[in-house]
Amino acid sequence: MKTRIIRVTLFFIILIIGASVWFVHTDRNSYSSDSNGEMIVAVNEIEQLINMGENENAAEKAALLKTEIRSKENPVRKSSDTYIICIIGCVFTISVFGYVYFSILRPFDKMKAFAEKIAQGNFDIPLNYERSNYFGSFTWAFDSMRREITKARACEREAIDNNKTVIATLSHDIKTPVASIRAYAEGLDANLDSSPEKRRKYLSVIMRKCDEVSKLTDDLFLHSLSDLDKLKIQPEKLELTEFMENTVSEIAAEHEDVHFMRPDFTAEVSADRNRLTQITENLINNARKYAHTDITVSMEKLPNTVIIRFLDSGSGIPDADMPFIFEKFYRGKNAGNEQGSGLGLYIVKYLTEAQGGEVCLRNPDTGGLEVTVSLPLQSS
Repeated sequence: MKTRIIRVTLFFIILIIGASVWFVHTDRNSYSSDSNGEMIVAVNEIEQLINMGENENAAEKAALLKTEIRSKENPVRKSSDTYIICIIGCVFTISVFGYVYFSILRPFDKMKAFAEKIAQGNFDIPLNYERSNYFGSFTWAFDSMRREITKARACEREAIDNNKTVIATLSHDIKTPVASIRAYAEGLDANLDSSPEKRRKYLSVIMRKCDEVSKLTDDLFLHSLSDLDKLKIQPEKLELTEFMENTVSEIAAEHEDVHFMRPDFTAEVSADRNRLTQITENLINNARKYAHTDITVSMEKLPNTVIIRFLDSGSGIPDADMPFIFEKFYRGKNAGNEQGSGLGLYIVKYLTEAQGGEVCLRNPDTGGLEVTVSLPLQSS
């Protein structure tokens, strides 16, 4: 495009110069051929009149000749005017080309070079733009697209890194209970369980470690589903007080440190029974893993909401970790050497919000950690 405009500009400049030269040459030829003959005839006529003694007529003829000579000076002036017009035309043409080049061609060349860099995968170089030119808005939109692509690529890299992290973490965490299962299974195989009590202990450890592996694989499964937004929530009408009593009682049957404070009210909600069980088990298991104290589960009923409260007596969560505790893969400073994927509270938050609820954490003044799960009451 730029080459074509340059050619057109040169064509018009040559055309203007050629036309000007032709006009000047034509005027000069006509002036030299016609005027020379006429002046020779007029001079001869004046000489004859002088020789004949007709001085007055000769003077009149001389005056007419002088006037005619002066009139013949106009073609010369016209030639000068033609040159001036030619120069003005050339300057105008060059000015138009300069304007087109700086306003259109050069910005277009910049965008072309920028697009080539984008095509090569170089998204780090910004595109400088001026809103005053014709491509200002388009250039701004183009650079905005670059920034969005850069952000998208960064998020993609972060997601890939996170997936690698969770796979590596879960792989490491699974190895520990699997190793324990193998060790106790080998003990059973070698008849090291010399007493029924010891045998029950071995079997209890194996089952507990199997539960840990199941928990880790469930976390990974839920993580993959939530990323793809394929986690199905199937709400149903649920009497929450009875449901929580049954769920916590099943957990308390295996763990004596879990207690449920049954309220004296009923609360009907619309929730997914299986997901609510996962939320409860996840929060109780987290408290048992990190607090190592008794866990109390209680309920509170508000006008439009019912609150499930999980309270332990551990050290709580450091204030610096609170803003990030629900983020995927985040593990607080108090995690210590406990195995985990950093997905537990993230999954709790995801499942709770998917059912229209809300989950909050706080460190009570009396110590420990309090987790509250709020669900909307179903209208009568």
